[in-house]
Amino acid sequence: MASVARSVIVSGSRITGLTRDVIAELVAEIGPLWADQHYRRLAGRPRRRAVGAGARHKLVFVDRLLATLVHLRHGVTHDVLACWFGVDRSTITRAIGEVRPLLAERGCAVGPGVRLRTLADVVDYLGASGQSAIIDATEIRVRRPAQATEGRDRYVSGKSKQNAVKALVVTDVQGRLLFSGALKPGSCPDITQARDAGLVELLDRHRDLRILADAGYQGLGAQTGGRVVTPPHRKFKKNAPTWWEERFTQQRKAHSSRRIRVEHGIAHLKNWRALTRHLGRRELLDELVPAIAGLASTHRQQPQPTAAG
Repeated sequence: MASVARSVIVSGSRITGLTRDVIAELVAEIGPLWADQHYRRLAGRPRRRAVGAGARHKLVFVDRLLATLVHLRHGVTHDVLACWFGVDRSTITRAIGEVRPLLAERGCAVGPGVRLRTLADVVDYLGASGQSAIIDATEIRVRRPAQATEGRDRYVSGKSKQNAVKALVVTDVQGRLLFSGALKPGSCPDITQARDAGLVELLDRHRDLRILADAGYQGLGAQTGGRVVTPPHRKFKKNAPTWWEERFTQQRKAHSSRRIRVEHGIAHLKNWRALTRHLGRRELLDELVPAIAGLASTHRQQPQPTAAG
């Protein structure tokens, strides 16, 4: 049963969104880390038998990785994955819980051997390469906290009027994902999220760096010496001259067309169904978001198939 599921998942790139070569790279990269983690967990407790003795795993590492990828890509429940691989549901839950943090530690791929794991890494990379970036926030719907939970209303988004968690997203001017994280409850303003993430202090290191943002970040421009570029303010609240209104509209459209690429990067994140609506514990999003961001950045670097003929 497991071998059949493995062959189907690997052969169809639509199931995971990744090619055979990328999956093979993930196995080679994460496999030794998982084995070392498993050994340390076994050796870190009193034992009567030697480490490695006893029954072997019913679910080998490759199947654990594939089950995690399918779960993240399509939101397949643990019960369904257990039927696919012929194991118990708890085995799938344990496997995903072991592989997911290893995927989260990979970071976003921006080149051969170059990965960005934190917001500080992103700012230093952009400053060293002389590139610009685009910043925005995206909301991930979550379950409503229990009635007795303190701060329950903090998760209600003022924009969507739904319970959500907000993730900070940074892309380059081509829409390539550089970072996703710094999670905040849905009621947190975008500018507050950026400030709490330390963006203002990080930008002090690179005076020539420019980051495009929408109107939700107005105020960061003055705070960072113009390094955060936001749409122009409306000078006239009413009775604006026609010539000024036309110029104002043109400036906002030009700014919007420059920063639209970050929406494309967010769309690649939301292609992974686990981020369209999260039905698990909110605490897992700290691992889930960077794990999917790293996988989505890898997907963007894959060569796209060309049309035949």
